[in-house]
Amino acid sequence: MKYRVAAWASAGLIIAACWGIYFAIASKEIPIDPVVSFLARLTCPIGILGSYFAIRLQWVLVANLATYALVGVAVEILRRKLSHSR
Repeated sequence: MKYRVAAWASAGLIIAACWGIYFAIASKEIPIDPVVSFLARLTCPIGILGSYFAIRLQWVLVANLATYALVGVAVEILRRKLSHSR
């Protein structure tokens, strides 16, 4: 279970880092497409707060890592309960 939760947390870190790189490279003259904005907010929930407050990239990475770790714990608990009920 620890390795799966660590994999979830790693995925959260990688996703946030990729969005950070994308938004750093993206042209500032061209507005962000609504679909891209939706996907970024869906996969990086702390990004919603970034619309209202200035948040450093390091905190976004840590927050997304923690969010995905919590989701991983929830998924693993549900997976275990469902597999034992069969």
